[in-house]
Amino acid sequence: MNDKYLFKSQRLGFRVWQDTDIAKMIKISSDPNVMEFFPAIASAKQTTEFVGRMKIMFDEKGFCYFPVDELSSGNFIGFIGLCYQSYKAEFTPCVDIGWRLSPSYWNKGYATEGAQACLEYAFNKIGLKNIKAIASKINVKSIKVMEKIGMKKQLEFNHLAVAHDKRLKSCVCYEIANESY
Repeated sequence: MNDKYLFKSQRLGFRVWQDTDIAKMIKISSDPNVMEFFPAIASAKQTTEFVGRMKIMFDEKGFCYFPVDELSSGNFIGFIGLCYQSYKAEFTPCVDIGWRLSPSYWNKGYATEGAQACLEYAFNKIGLKNIKAIASKINVKSIKVMEKIGMKKQLEFNHLAVAHDKRLKSCVCYEIANESY
């Protein structure tokens, strides 16, 4: 296969991480607007380690938060994908779906389009049974994406990783099962 993409949606290409993505992802993850619903912006070291974890996850599981390119321009726009989660919560371990895009690609439907493509990949290519999505209750934009891709709210919980942060600790968990996709 000479195509660099593992799979595509109408406007997006999903691929494996390359070292050249790290600097671009550092720029995205250090933007306070992008990281509004996280306790802090990510450092260069944290982002570099994140990309390393995603490479290992893809090698081991066949999925990760995939680097995404806009097909028309070839530009890297951020990540959309799947991640194995094992932090302490009543619904873990699980596979979740998530996204983090450069602000210049917001409000174009890319998160929704990309998340739908990732569900298709998860259910039809690698045979996962269900996918979760987690967000702080105040992250209304991500919750709307979850709902647009057919996910249903399962529960509200206090996320232990951000328990010290009154603004972020109250979270929701959404879910979609393979048979209902």
